Amino acid sequence: IIQNGENRGSRLIGQNFTDARYFQGRPSATAESPYNPMASGGSNLAGSNPELDNAIAERVASLRAANPQASREVPVELVTASASGLDYSLTPDAVAWQIPRVAAARQLTTEQVSQLVAEHTQQPLVSFIGMPVVNIVELNLALDALRKN
Repeated sequence: IIQNGENRGSRLIGQNFTDARYFQGRPSATAESPYNPMASGGSNLAGSNPELDNAIAERVASLRAANPQASREVPVELVTASASGLDYSLTPDAVAWQIPRVAAARQLTTEQVSQLVAEHTQQPLVSFIGMPVVNIVELNLALDALRKN
């Protein structure tokens, strides 16, 4: 993604957004740093591994603390890493769960942020193959563009 001649990211590789003003993607388990495209891969922790349970519990607690206005039911994709560790998108439900935090941090209404999410929700080419997704990098760049308007 190039904006004003500057490389701002990739449409196909997520970024590690941690600021309250931004939507966060799935956790990344890539080596050395989150979303490292040179070290794509998951944690390989089995579902029965206590380390995985602990990591998920920590992520849930952290997300609940950062999103006090949201439902206590944290979307599973916000606490589990994918096989690649590079996911750039989330389901609209996982994004919607974060709307109150982002709106408050940016001093916007939840309706304004919801509208932006709707504009950045991509529908599958064929409705019975795949599900709608939101590209987190593009959505966060659109949020930044609101400040400039």
